[in-house]
Amino acid sequence: MLKSLLAAGAIAMAVAGALLPQAVEARTLDEIIKSGTIRVGVNPTLPPLGKFDEKNEIVGFDVDYAAEIAKMLGVKLEVVQVGSPDRIPFVTAGKIDFVMGAMTRNPDRAKVIDFTVPVHTEVLGVLTTKDKPYTDWKQLDDPSVTFVQVRGSTPVKFIEENLKNAKVTLLDNYPDAVRALSQGRGTAMIDVIDFMGEHMAKYKTEWKIVDTPIDVYYCGLGVAKGSTGLKDWLNVAIFELYRKGKTQELWKKWFGMDMIKPVGAQPFF
Repeated sequence: MLKSLLAAGAIAMAVAGALLPQAVEARTLDEIIKSGTIRVGVNPTLPPLGKFDEKNEIVGFDVDYAAEIAKMLGVKLEVVQVGSPDRIPFVTAGKIDFVMGAMTRNPDRAKVIDFTVPVHTEVLGVLTTKDKPYTDWKQLDDPSVTFVQVRGSTPVKFIEENLKNAKVTLLDNYPDAVRALSQGRGTAMIDVIDFMGEHMAKYKTEWKIVDTPIDVYYCGLGVAKGSTGLKDWLNVAIFELYRKGKTQELWKKWFGMDMIKPVGAQPFF
């Protein structure tokens, strides 16, 4: 599901698009302030980061967070719809001032855009129930374990390669998979657990997230190369929003639970 955002094909398309000749240059911090508007790219296909509401308007964590950034800067927010293939080209072409939408920092993307300090994390981990004894994901490499997974999702291959002794039951979507886990029709699920909150909340099940994560992804804001003034200001704004608890408040509002692996507001960056 979610880490397909990092699929090689999507990155290749983004990098290729970003290297095409650009008609517009990215705006400086001063130019953004003078214009009175900051343009932010949000992907509406990644709920609850971004989605369309009943009025066909984009809402979600990313929109609320960008609104806080705009408020701190003293400008209006303009939300620009982006998708996974075009979000990086939109940044390099100056169509948006920064992009959100689970922008995991990685070396390929860093060749064509710059990243701020992390806004949030995403934890690839194991969801199970409180009665299960597991404390490390490697303990689930056992014939007695049955994973309940969504057909075609990235974790299925991970299980095949790293937890070969476990069984796997494949279902068609996440609501069905979480329901099956709640009903005891499986032992555990591997995925980016943060995005399971809305499904988990539908059941009275005592859920458990295995202590040791498989991986932790750090997601920041993507800005154009050389946008030092804007990036430096955003870093300070991100720090302030986290330090004052606003990031955590918005995360719980949209995800229905606390951030599993908090970034932590560090005094130096």
